[in-house]
Amino acid sequence: MSDTVFRVDAVLTGVVAPLGDNGKQSAIGKVPVDRRVWLGETGLDGDEQAERKHHGGPEKALLHYAFDHYAVWRDEWSMPRDGLTRLDTCGAFGENISTLGMTEATVCVGDVYRMGGALVQVSQPRQPCWKLNLRFERDDMSRRVQDTRRTGWYYRVLEAGEIGAGDTIERLARPHPGWTVERLLRVLYVDRDDRGALEGMANLDTLTPSWRATASKRLASGKVESWSSRLDTPVSQKQDT
Repeated sequence: MSDTVFRVDAVLTGVVAPLGDNGKQSAIGKVPVDRRVWLGETGLDGDEQAERKHHGGPEKALLHYAFDHYAVWRDEWSMPRDGLTRLDTCGAFGENISTLGMTEATVCVGDVYRMGGALVQVSQPRQPCWKLNLRFERDDMSRRVQDTRRTGWYYRVLEAGEIGAGDTIERLARPHPGWTVERLLRVLYVDRDDRGALEGMANLDTLTPSWRATASKRLASGKVESWSSRLDTPVSQKQDT
């Protein structure tokens, strides 16, 4: 395939279920489906979210994670056996779409793709949260995902339709070729006081409004927002010792 056409290797959905020793409700556990699935404005039929405030919705209708990263995780990152086993198959990071060949370095915000019978647009990078810590049994897993910038990214749905494993993903438009997902992540987490980059980010018309607002607030205040409540496992959810 060309560098603008890729293949859906798996479409995944999940249901709300207890996560971790203390039973936090989450639908981060996604499994491949063996049928075609309707993708609507707010996500896939049958795909649940426990906390709608932070997951799902029009700007986070579909989470894509590169299966390319799985081998890297296995090679570089020691984990408890249960956590490592999760890397045997796709779905470990709560993704809805699994592919090879598309990564944060090659996908840009605003990219428009024909994915099976649907039309989707890259809306924002994924911001990892502490539920990854529970899923992988590591208190630092969410920070590791953020620090490596192997986060995945979200789509908004421009045209609803059915999608399934084996479908092609064809890029139809790239309005912001200079703004890869990886670059956005660098601006947010690494080059945090680069005012020129923040101004550019604040003016990206296809970027999710909340991300643009973050850039604007940082420019106005000169301060970087705290990430601890998103990344650090609450005491109430940590394993009893």
